[in-house]
Amino acid sequence: MGEDKKKLSPELKEVLKKAFNEEWRKELRKSISAKERMKLSRQNMPEREPFERNKDFEEVNLGLDQEKAVKEAQRCLDCANPQCVMGCPVGIDIPSFIKLIEKRKFLESAQKIKETNALPAVCGRVCPQETQCEELCNLNKATGSPVAIGNLERFVSDYEREQGKVHIPKLPASTGRKVAVIGSGPGGLTVAGELARKGHQVTVFEALHVPGGVLAYGIPEFRLPNYILDAEVSYLKNLGVEFRMNFVVGMIRSIQDLKKEGYEAIYIGTGAGLPNFMGLPGENLIGIYSANEYLTRVNLMRADLFPEYDTPVFLGKKAVVLGGGNVAMDSVRTAQRLGADEATIVYRRSRKEMPARVEEVHHAEQEGIQFHFLTNPVRYISDEHNRVKAMECIQMELGEPDSSGRRRPIPIKGSEFIMEVDLVVVSIGNSPNPLIGKVTPGLEIGKWGNVEVHWDTMATSLDGVYAGGDIVRGGATVILAMGDARVAAREMHQYLSS
Repeated sequence: MGEDKKKLSPELKEVLKKAFNEEWRKELRKSISAKERMKLSRQNMPEREPFERNKDFEEVNLGLDQEKAVKEAQRCLDCANPQCVMGCPVGIDIPSFIKLIEKRKFLESAQKIKETNALPAVCGRVCPQETQCEELCNLNKATGSPVAIGNLERFVSDYEREQGKVHIPKLPASTGRKVAVIGSGPGGLTVAGELARKGHQVTVFEALHVPGGVLAYGIPEFRLPNYILDAEVSYLKNLGVEFRMNFVVGMIRSIQDLKKEGYEAIYIGTGAGLPNFMGLPGENLIGIYSANEYLTRVNLMRADLFPEYDTPVFLGKKAVVLGGGNVAMDSVRTAQRLGADEATIVYRRSRKEMPARVEEVHHAEQEGIQFHFLTNPVRYISDEHNRVKAMECIQMELGEPDSSGRRRPIPIKGSEFIMEVDLVVVSIGNSPNPLIGKVTPGLEIGKWGNVEVHWDTMATSLDGVYAGGDIVRGGATVILAMGDARVAAREMHQYLSS
């Protein structure tokens, strides 16, 4: 669905130009030499005990304290040729915010991040820094242990909030231009924040009853507490962003209607809410969920507190989750917290090929989650009440790499076996939400159901309409959606200004 651009954007070039001037270097090299910095150990993230946390939905990671944060910031080498910024899809001035932590200027550090990222407390918790900014960190190349950029981002954003000193930037005079943002996921929130800070009048239209999109319905509280997301949304409201809940664009209003109502630029950030299934016999049995439905029932509709809340969810004792991504990890750890005696991941490749974050797999293993690698289901077996009671599986072996770069799993003939299960969660990916494409004439849609865009601008085939995130990419990451949104916001501002 398009390739990520490898060349530096004008924004990133400007960040690099500002961040690494001689004044910064001279001042910081007086304190600790690069050689001394390389000897410092990475500060581990404090976390709750595994068999305490796997029974509730309280946050697993506890956050760095001030002393640990400063010590970790001291590991930054102040590189003459830094690479970390190039690995950040939203172009955070990483060296500058870290050096402000080293100087104990925590509030200034938080403000520095918010120059390019309106959701730092979210990103510090759920972004895959280990494959982005931290992977490119020069300290990682030298020692194999990068600066904990994500943990530091979380620290300063939490510090700012806990001190009650969230900085609201001075806004320019209103431009009088109206912007509609469809969907309040990470991309929609990013576009809203960027354009509100430019003086535009931004309205976010959200189909659900709370803002946040996948951040609200898809990520459990043990990874992203609701109050953290609420605080990030409150920040955007303080920038003047209006939120309209329970508003399904494509049903209540169309994009054409929004244009008639005076919205001159529109951003589509409706995500990938259409779950994929395998088409196996018995897939409609009671007790088989998509990960989308399962996590939405628990995270957003509080099925974990049924009957205090009205939405129930089946509490399986032998729970199996199909898949190897972050959503699969979230689902299986949720099933365990809801009382499963056995909570198991079934994945058709080996551990090496799993796309989930290393930290999430590690936490799952710590909590007692079981893993069946090189295993794939072939059919579900019903009891007399039309409920799933077992799953027939087949063992796999790995062949040559496929288009994803991972080795293709191949069934081993005669290796079938039966697993007893009473809850199955299918987490094998999602497709883009199809509604907007079906009801918007002239909007170009790709063969996978994605909205087609020009990747340099995120502009769609319709004048003044832009898109980004999962609706364009299919299921991707929070930070990639935010990166798309920053590009779109830049282009939308230019469009509105002209």
